[in-house]
Amino acid sequence: MKYNQFMEKTLKQRVAKGTLWVFISQITTQLIALVKNIIIARVLSPDDFGLFGIALIILSLFDVFTQTGFNAALIQQKEDIKDYLDTAFFVNIMRGFILFILLFFAAPYVSVFFKNTLVTPIVRVVSFTFLISGFANPGTIYFAKELDFKKQFYWDMSRTVTDIVVSLSIVFYLRNVWVLVIASISSSFIKFIVSYLIHPYRPKFRFNKKYASSLFKFGKWVLVSSILIYFITQGDDAFVGKFLGITMLGFYRMAYKFSNMPATQITHVISRVTFPAYSKLQDDIPKLREAYLKVLQVTAFLSFPIAGLIFVLAPDFTKIFLGEKWMPMVPAMQVLCIFGITRAMNATIGSIFQGIGKPNIITLGAGFQLIMLVIIIYPLTNKWGISGTSLAVVIPNVLVMLYLFKKLVNDLNYKLAHFIGSLLPFIIGSVIMCVIIFFSQAWSDRSLYSFLISILIGIIAYSIMVYEMDKIFGYRLKSNLMQLLKGLKGDSKI
Repeated sequence: MKYNQFMEKTLKQRVAKGTLWVFISQITTQLIALVKNIIIARVLSPDDFGLFGIALIILSLFDVFTQTGFNAALIQQKEDIKDYLDTAFFVNIMRGFILFILLFFAAPYVSVFFKNTLVTPIVRVVSFTFLISGFANPGTIYFAKELDFKKQFYWDMSRTVTDIVVSLSIVFYLRNVWVLVIASISSSFIKFIVSYLIHPYRPKFRFNKKYASSLFKFGKWVLVSSILIYFITQGDDAFVGKFLGITMLGFYRMAYKFSNMPATQITHVISRVTFPAYSKLQDDIPKLREAYLKVLQVTAFLSFPIAGLIFVLAPDFTKIFLGEKWMPMVPAMQVLCIFGITRAMNATIGSIFQGIGKPNIITLGAGFQLIMLVIIIYPLTNKWGISGTSLAVVIPNVLVMLYLFKKLVNDLNYKLAHFIGSLLPFIIGSVIMCVIIFFSQAWSDRSLYSFLISILIGIIAYSIMVYEMDKIFGYRLKSNLMQLLKGLKGDSKI
């Protein structure tokens, strides 16, 4: 009994420390990315972002169709994974080499499809990232499996810092799409180098069929889910690029980036920690349910108001930070804020289904979402442009969120009303916050100073509303958040 209590306390401490480090990592990364994107967006054109977007679409397409799912399988494994690492390394190298060759020779056909000759050299250069990442140290998987996100932070930051340093060093000299391409290749190479500096494991080039088969048994569902999620998250980009053109793709990708960045990154902080933690709790449903409810509340507490702020302040943000040339993306950006919230909710559910070994549920939800997207994307885009595309992305995601919540209540032996009820304070608080900011803008001069004041007004209004609702309805929000803060300081009572 004492041993179990000790192990539970140790896990809670590791989750708390892991959450802190992932939070620091994501916040730092996104602040750096925000600064980089604002500076580069003022120098480059929407066409440049559209061209690079096409390269990323194709890169992701080849990547996702050859996903092994080995990383997720290694994290989910209960026993020691050391014997599996060399096999994973061998498969990653062979996969990277094959993808590089395929993408290199497919580049001209991509150029023909999107009717732009510049696509060929860009795609060919970007394809080198497959070769580079294939040789990365597989021992880094221990960072996630053992919740050692301090080292994961340093590893991720090597790429982030390289990306911004290279970007800002050459952007005013080149002033074209090659700024994004060179920064991408450079950051991938540095991350590969640092993977061997930060972890002592030294892989060998050998393959074990038994280990590969065992990993793929779990990983096959990750593969199918990844393919479906690719078409859900990248299919709209490809459709816009083909149907509306490179310029509109640049607007659409930038709208997506800024509208989803805060909400989804907050979720990534939590899901990266909770997936391995849920894996360790998968046999204890009461503790699993308790952990998920706290995760859901913390995620909603942060993501709802941030998405609300982006929605109501999107015009001012775009005009002040990016410039007039980016204003056509504002309506799409506002619609995609809703997608950011539902995506955040879906991600919290996805990590728990992976953690308990049921990735097939995520696959089914993704399949339904893709079918809905295919049916509605053309008529909505044809009628409203990239705003219609954004709406076509949002509608299926909302429906899948409801489906996943329904499946989750069955697995956790809980009531759907309790899940929904735990979200109400954040929904109501965010709506009231947006209304207050909207009316306060009647006296705004649309300057940077007014923009910052609006954010402050919104935060205060939201905090008051959530606090009052917590007192009235007894959601224990204050208690859960205090437990989270104590956990981040190392207290085991989280």
